[in-house]
Amino acid sequence: MTSFAIIGFGEVGGIFARDLRAGGATAIHAFDVLDAARDRAKASGATLHGSAAEAAAQAGVVFIAVTAGSALAAAQSLAGGLSHAPLVVDVNSVSPSAKQANGAAVAAAGGRYVEAAVMASVPPKGLRTPMLLGGPDAQAFIDAMAPFGMDLRIYAPEIGRASAVKMCRSVMVKGLEALTTECMLAARHYGVEDDVLRSLSDTLPHEDWRGLARYVISRALIHGKRRAEEMREVARTVQEAGVTPLLSASIAERQDWAAAQGREMGPAQLATTDLDALLDGLVAAMHQKQAAE
Repeated sequence: MTSFAIIGFGEVGGIFARDLRAGGATAIHAFDVLDAARDRAKASGATLHGSAAEAAAQAGVVFIAVTAGSALAAAQSLAGGLSHAPLVVDVNSVSPSAKQANGAAVAAAGGRYVEAAVMASVPPKGLRTPMLLGGPDAQAFIDAMAPFGMDLRIYAPEIGRASAVKMCRSVMVKGLEALTTECMLAARHYGVEDDVLRSLSDTLPHEDWRGLARYVISRALIHGKRRAEEMREVARTVQEAGVTPLLSASIAERQDWAAAQGREMGPAQLATTDLDALLDGLVAAMHQKQAAE
């Protein structure tokens, strides 16, 4: 398997393309609605196409890596490009019912749908980020990707269960980002952040709470928009389980808020490895945004 298509050529799509090329892929075809994809395509040697169906028609494996709110539209846009029955791997962070709808759209167009729940942040490990798989064609995907060293595990034969693991986990992971942001901003205002962090280390042992706080706050500032979309899918997952998603909905709001503040901050502020500098930049962005409003 040496020809791939990536629908949604953002950060994740670009990383996948880089790793596929490094692993021996001879052709990478891509489609994205944003002009920013051109630079990523050039950097990875991918060929951009005018439609998702056109890109998919060239490949044996098609990755869908769009935002959560665009996942179904992306799956539907493949119609006309799947007559050769490629594997279509959906790595989007959406609810189990959304994965099932995406799978139905792909199957109707002739593709072989594979549910993939990405269980960690993609940038550190790229294509080797652990994934749980679902669907009858999961093993075929594992076989096809054997030369690329991916960390893949079949979780269930039916579609939806793997994503249930991902969505439920996200309540905690994205919730930690939101809680830490709110906690540290309030503590900074009162000048007690060091004592709060020391207390957290006693209650919830971690070797570096200061570093952890800096990391999770920065992730929300940089990727909050995408995380907010995912959390709305999480809220949908929780709701469909018969539980009112009081916290999941609020986490989505805080992630959206963080993204708005992040847009007011400079690249150097967002990339700092110092918690105090990050909080100073965030507070300045808050004041700037409030003054503008």
